[in-house]
Amino acid sequence: MTRATTYLLIDISNSFTKLALASRKRIARPSRIATNKLTAAYLRGFIKRRKIDMFVVCSVVPKKNREVKSAARKTQILWLGPHVKLGVGIRYPSPKTIGADRLANAAAVAALYGAPAIVVDFGTAVTFDIVSAEKKYIGGVIAPGLEAMTNFLYQRTALLPKLALREPRSAIGRSTIEAMMAGAVFGYRGLVKELIARIKAEAFPGSNRVRTVATGGYADLIAAELPEIEAVHPHLTLEGLRIAATINS
Repeated sequence: MTRATTYLLIDISNSFTKLALASRKRIARPSRIATNKLTAAYLRGFIKRRKIDMFVVCSVVPKKNREVKSAARKTQILWLGPHVKLGVGIRYPSPKTIGADRLANAAAVAALYGAPAIVVDFGTAVTFDIVSAEKKYIGGVIAPGLEAMTNFLYQRTALLPKLALREPRSAIGRSTIEAMMAGAVFGYRGLVKELIARIKAEAFPGSNRVRTVATGGYADLIAAELPEIEAVHPHLTLEGLRIAATINS
């Protein structure tokens, strides 16, 4: 009897790293660690002597790649990038400049939801990635992340407090906290709504079958009142790594 394939999926972003064990068909419950705390020792402890057939990694923090290499030792590592089979093509002037996490999202949305599609990823930055009806990555948008915007206000002003983001009660704040909350959440929804509308008008004029999926830390909060977003998939990037692994192994 052949042993099942086991992958270690690693999504290294600027603020946090997500990890999950996975088979060819599903991922286990993911874990999250601050990226500045990611070490080879932590990774070795995470796998707990399990036999890993392949490390599957998308990284936007190059200095952490050596930690993965050290933990993997002789185990094969699949570094996600434009050279890897993704199940989607790339129609983009400089493929090497596309973030690996964005390619993972494109692979996942095409496989799990179909195309054409837009992925909105609420991370340190909010990114919009577009997959054409022909299942090709064609580009996207990068805007400041929600937490980055609110932290900027806190860090650059003497009197404004640090926010724990939640749904505002009203667009008109009756306190400094309420005013900041309304500006952050309602304002951010406006940004997302406008960008989705412009992307659809430019890339898919007249089409009403564009799949729009959100992922990332604030996806649930922002997507809650946005009918333009049809689904929230919290682990879409990891699913993209799993899908890439199955295609390339």
